[in-house]
Amino acid sequence: METKLLYESLDKVAADAVAVVLFEESEAPAYAKAWIDELKASGEFAGKAGEMAVLHQPAALKAKRLIVAGGGKRDKFDAAALRRAVGSVVRSAKQKGVKTLAFALDGPVAKAAAAEAAVEGAILGNYETDVHKTSSKESKSLDAFHLIASPDGAELEAAFERGRILAESQNFARDLVNEPANRMTPLVMADRARAMAAEAGLEYEVLDEAKMRELGMGSLLGVAQGSTEPPALIIVRYRPPASPKSTDHLALVGKGVTFDSGGISIKPAEGMEKMKYDMAGGAAVLGAMRAIARLKPSIPVTAFVPAVENMVSGRAQRPGDIVTSLDGKTIEVLNTDAEGRLILNDAMTYAKRQGCTHLVDVATLTGAIVVALGYVNVGAFTNDEPLLGKVMAAAKDQGEKMWHMPLDDDYKDLLKSAFADLANIGGRWGGAISAAWFLKEFAGDTPWVHLDIAGTAWLEETKPYMAKGPTGVTVRTFVKLAMGW
Repeated sequence: METKLLYESLDKVAADAVAVVLFEESEAPAYAKAWIDELKASGEFAGKAGEMAVLHQPAALKAKRLIVAGGGKRDKFDAAALRRAVGSVVRSAKQKGVKTLAFALDGPVAKAAAAEAAVEGAILGNYETDVHKTSSKESKSLDAFHLIASPDGAELEAAFERGRILAESQNFARDLVNEPANRMTPLVMADRARAMAAEAGLEYEVLDEAKMRELGMGSLLGVAQGSTEPPALIIVRYRPPASPKSTDHLALVGKGVTFDSGGISIKPAEGMEKMKYDMAGGAAVLGAMRAIARLKPSIPVTAFVPAVENMVSGRAQRPGDIVTSLDGKTIEVLNTDAEGRLILNDAMTYAKRQGCTHLVDVATLTGAIVVALGYVNVGAFTNDEPLLGKVMAAAKDQGEKMWHMPLDDDYKDLLKSAFADLANIGGRWGGAISAAWFLKEFAGDTPWVHLDIAGTAWLEETKPYMAKGPTGVTVRTFVKLAMGW
């Protein structure tokens, strides 16, 4: 989809449709006052968030259609609301055959932030997950999105370009998650990461099974041993163009389970097909690296993606097995379906050995976080409040909702084992917390944040602003975190 800034007045724009946001308290614009007043009088449109109305062949405009989107209360309208409004307009318009859409940039959001959010909303809203359908029907997609704005110098242009990069990188992550497990094995994921790194100018490395065995990654390899698909530890490095003033080195560690059957502790058949999304954390950090390479923050950032398939076979690890992690701790595997933490711990230890000073891991880790927070908030855990503050501020700026979860010492006893240093599960209650505590054991004194995205990495139903399926959550947060370091 073509995207560009358009420095013209709304009435001069020739497009299939032009769109504007109207708030509940807004006066109707002169070019459509009679029509909008009539809509408001009839109750068909009141300017509430999510409302939309379309006027065909507007007399005062060159465009074929005028789309009016409700913005709700003006004082509550922010960049996140704009992103969703634009996404909703795009998804609605393209279903009606619109190929070129121009959106008027006007409202309470600062111009640069609005330009960034608007183009993000358009690119994310235009994305579809039906890539493997062979229907002969013409795909409904927007060809061009133009943002109507008044000239505001290099800052506006830079913000628009930044939004394009962020959204395309988020969609790159969504593409990875959208692939079924027969098309996205650990080695395929490694190849996709290699191609992305080469295109973006990033350093790339992969540790194969032999190298991981030599290093002593028994926890990760225990998960991988049940599958005929070999595991891979994917490493993608960004080094800033100028010598950094700080010695900080950020690690982004993403869970990469390309399919999770649960292993011997097998999952129920219903819904198991969704378990192709269990590598959404790994996809998110790779998407973030794609954007980081282009936006060039001032600190080094390295992504680590332990990629495995968790399968049932005669070689699969069993409940009761004891494995030895890279850092030397022994782990009693009480449940083979609690596998994400078993691959993340070795990746985190390796990241520390590579000189990373701050760790942020992201994973579709527990169903328990969905019980706690539903499908709205990412669960955030930490051993370092300042680092969590940076992550939460970046998330808020990007409209990605997160909630600080507890990690009190009282929960540590949940992981006690009579036979090993710790167990890989902590019982029924507080499951998301005990999973985070497990990872905390391997973070040690290194500042660390854990993000559980099990409830937010996948949309169960299509939203007005986004297609059903992978969301690419945390990509924008990670980029903002690195850029603002």
